[in-house]
Amino acid sequence: MIDEYHVGDNLELFSELEDNSIDLIYFDPPYNTGRDFSDFNDKYDSMLSYRDQFLKPRIEQCRRVLRKTGNIVVHVDPTVSHHVRILLDAVFGEKMFVNEVAWQTGGNAKNKRKMNRFHDTLVCYKASNKSIFNPIYLPYDEKYKKASSVKMCEFHEKEYVTTAIHNSQPHVNPRLNLRYEWNGHNKQWYVGKNKMIMLHEDNRLYYNSKGVPRIKRYLDEMSGIPVRDVWTDINNIQAGEKMDYATQKPVKLLDRVVTMFSCENDIVLDIFAGSGTTGRAALRNNRHYILFDSNPKGKYMFDESIKSE
Repeated sequence: MIDEYHVGDNLELFSELEDNSIDLIYFDPPYNTGRDFSDFNDKYDSMLSYRDQFLKPRIEQCRRVLRKTGNIVVHVDPTVSHHVRILLDAVFGEKMFVNEVAWQTGGNAKNKRKMNRFHDTLVCYKASNKSIFNPIYLPYDEKYKKASSVKMCEFHEKEYVTTAIHNSQPHVNPRLNLRYEWNGHNKQWYVGKNKMIMLHEDNRLYYNSKGVPRIKRYLDEMSGIPVRDVWTDINNIQAGEKMDYATQKPVKLLDRVVTMFSCENDIVLDIFAGSGTTGRAALRNNRHYILFDSNPKGKYMFDESIKSE
């Protein structure tokens, strides 16, 4: 099964997977949009039948095969994300919720009756409190530097931001051993006086117009901008990777999901694999993959795409 694209009904294919054998499950199911795509029909009798008869048994199987250190990420649109949350709460437990990510997809369609949808939703749950999570950091860009008032330290010749070094609410957590006078200001500081002297001598303190110090944090000593739950930096499908598959997702999106929620040599499962983007992301990031889909067209596209990977 591992490192293969399997064509067939995913519920039947689940029977070939052992319990607790998968590290990460990502899937982008039909959304019950009522549309008839060229590759599949996305229409069900009702939203409840879509949720309880179509999605529920598949999510239950995902729970069975997921390891205790594993994660599941379900990619949907906002019209069904709350139904997915209800199912995942029931199957995995409310406390296993991790994040609901808004991925900006774009779109220019005009709608006079409501606001246009501008994002997809990635609903993320964990199998247990031992599940893998790898924070991702982005490089500091000019937008961040401007918003954060980045300055240049002439002494160290490095860019830095400043953060407070005193407690603005000392009554909440009084620490008398950290209260002392510095540069004419008697405050409760976050560091002891000896540490303050060291920071001052190393030119790691910034003094505002009133002489109150703030600590310098150099950009090259920090991890970067942490990725949060709104993703605006990953564009939709680019011309160079576009295939003739209606629901294809950009490989950079799956790169992020795979690296954030799994480790190298882990097994990543996608039960609605489509054109196989999840498999490509797994390969690019030194993971194994298992892909399920009922459409043989997707397997052909995937096999062709990995020839150039």
